[in-house]
Amino acid sequence: MCLIATQQGRAKAQPFCPSSAVDWGSVAGESILPNRTVFFVSDQTGVTAETMGHSLLTQFAGLKLSTVTLPFIASREKAIEARERINAATVADGAQAIVFSTLIQEEWRVEVQAANAVFLDFFDAFIGQLEAAFGVKSSHAAGRAHGMANAEGYAARINATNFALSNDDGAQTRDFGKADVILVGVSRSGKTPTCLYLALHYGIHAANYPLTEEDLETGRLPAVLAPLRAKLYGLTIEPDRLQQIRHERRPNSKYASANQVAFEVREARALFERLGIPYIDTTHCSVEEIGSRVVHESGIGRRTVA
Repeated sequence: MCLIATQQGRAKAQPFCPSSAVDWGSVAGESILPNRTVFFVSDQTGVTAETMGHSLLTQFAGLKLSTVTLPFIASREKAIEARERINAATVADGAQAIVFSTLIQEEWRVEVQAANAVFLDFFDAFIGQLEAAFGVKSSHAAGRAHGMANAEGYAARINATNFALSNDDGAQTRDFGKADVILVGVSRSGKTPTCLYLALHYGIHAANYPLTEEDLETGRLPAVLAPLRAKLYGLTIEPDRLQQIRHERRPNSKYASANQVAFEVREARALFERLGIPYIDTTHCSVEEIGSRVVHESGIGRRTVA
């Protein structure tokens, strides 16, 4: 569960949302089901097929799945090659492969669909209904979701990413006033990856600042953050998990010691509660869930069109 704290300090339990790197076979006991190969097939990057496919697969625990992404299927030859790979996996597994497809071009889709597999076409499932609802035909243009069809939105995401990199870890703070949100928390609580996710997916200008032992001993916000309190959003983490992360980075150091970690986590959380800074416990949350919660709870909103 992910714990969300409101500005009034009341914690709300939120269901854990697995990341896309889920191991669906990591359950107690050995599965009696055969290994299945899952293909994500696309005429572009494959990101949409992967995202939607992974979301569906998380609903099936105990399966032994191997995943393969086949991007840029943009010719008959590549479509036939993809079909042959899918057929080979079906033979090797002794069970039909699963294919999640976002192929736009009908001629390539027909070739891949002829494979001995369970073929799930995301576009075919919805395009027809949308055409009927809108009363117009779709463009059948590839690459719109993750390409540069929206040049302005793409540029905004790149600018936001540059902002996140320039304002990472409190290295320089002169542009903090231009930030949409400033993530604060102890070292290794997930601030940097969340800032980059917010930039790449929402076009949000996110900065972050690490709360150090010296900051926490004062019981006050660092001077640079005090006038920007309305922009702050806190990240916290369970001490055991933080100690594990820090030990991998600096083994047998004070930085990774149980006492140091417990002190920092306790004092950071107390600071958030005392000042009414909203925060989230990141221990069991994917970066996607953390980013979505920050956007929702802070009221920032998306800065670019997806």
